[in-house]
Amino acid sequence: MQQIALGSLLPADFDATTCKLHCAVFNGEEHPIDVLANDPAEWQGWNSWRSVNNDFNRQLIFSLAQDRHDPTLWLFGGIWEVVGRRPEPHARSYDVVARNDLMGSFVRRLYVRLHLTGRQRRRNMESCLDEMTVSSILEEAFVGDPFPGHGRINHTLADLQVIVSQQRPDWRIALEHMKGVYVIHDQTTGARYVGSAYGDTGIWQRWSTYAETLHGNNVGLKELMDEKGADHFRANMQFALLEFWSMRTDDSHVLERESYWKDVLHARSLGHNKN
Repeated sequence: MQQIALGSLLPADFDATTCKLHCAVFNGEEHPIDVLANDPAEWQGWNSWRSVNNDFNRQLIFSLAQDRHDPTLWLFGGIWEVVGRRPEPHARSYDVVARNDLMGSFVRRLYVRLHLTGRQRRRNMESCLDEMTVSSILEEAFVGDPFPGHGRINHTLADLQVIVSQQRPDWRIALEHMKGVYVIHDQTTGARYVGSAYGDTGIWQRWSTYAETLHGNNVGLKELMDEKGADHFRANMQFALLEFWSMRTDDSHVLERESYWKDVLHARSLGHNKN
């Protein structure tokens, strides 16, 4: 299949030499594609950040957010005009405004394919333009990864907070009328916590409590958060479903299976369960 050059979508009078390419990548705490999808003000901040060098030294910034799963795939985050600069490094030293008149209808809809080599993420636009192709154009603006299926959930607490804050209908509908047993594991130590949703509380409601409190009011997890801090929790506590059933399932069965998984995963002896 013949690839479509990104240049074919650019305005006829667009001059790449007036533009810097900003390829935003994971910063250790947040994925840029999540910031772009959920926090416009913060995304603007990402495009106003100055490192040691005066990287955004041109009139325009062509911004891209790297996909969570494919490092060669980038979601278009708009064209920004630099209207002010300050010399302070490691700060939001650029004043930028969105140029929605330039490809504004493609923001959060256009996926660009670019195999970026090297560590430099801020480049002269003309140096990369010939390598950039159109991967796809979404019908609706990207708002986050779709629900992957009950057996494929493997998401951090930070991911869960975004999903809950957006009240993502695909996730909510799939989880709110389900009982289940879940595991939370610390990616840095492998230690696990096994919990369950039963009674009138579906998985969605139970996980929403984690999104709000971080620890879900669990004694062992509260102790861990006091030790490690909230940022550690958001980045490293990973959620997955072990088993799930309809709300008609008897609570005794759910609790029996919860106890089984605590034993299998050594969640009491080597993890964070206290009972």
